[in-house]
Amino acid sequence: MTVVVRPAHTSELGAVGDLTVDAYAVDGLVREQDRYADTLRDAVTRAREAEVYVACLPERPGTIVGTVTFCPQGSPWSQLAQPGEGELRMLAVAPQARGRGVAEALVGVCVERAHELGYTALVLSTLPVQRAAHRLYERLGFRRTPDLDWSPRDEVGLLAYRLELARFAPAGARMRE
Repeated sequence: MTVVVRPAHTSELGAVGDLTVDAYAVDGLVREQDRYADTLRDAVTRAREAEVYVACLPERPGTIVGTVTFCPQGSPWSQLAQPGEGELRMLAVAPQARGRGVAEALVGVCVERAHELGYTALVLSTLPVQRAAHRLYERLGFRRTPDLDWSPRDEVGLLAYRLELARFAPAGARMRE
């Protein structure tokens, strides 16, 4: 299955925000009334301060089925990245597109961007309940990094993962403009 991943167009950012909230809500990770839902929905600010990518399937090229935010150095959206590292955030795939390689393609584009920028690693945070995501990250070479685990709020604990890029040869999804 080929998944097309490209930078989000300005006209798509509302849909990107809605998809992100919907995907997190389906998984029970956020409720509409949560403050974090507002953060997830604000793809306009993310696109201005980081890089927002979307995924489409070939049979429906205009339909966005996934999104991810890549945070280069200096992005206010970075939470874990140290100098020389990129960060992946807000990976979301529409429920009807899961199991089709969308998440892997989106992560792959973030790995490619980190390589292009000469970074040594790519980091991310995830909730402990996101076991399917953990399996994907580990299959792609990310390793748990407990010393980077953190909590944005007392009731939320996040697990950190790190991909050392020197050992990783990028392959897979290619961006299209």
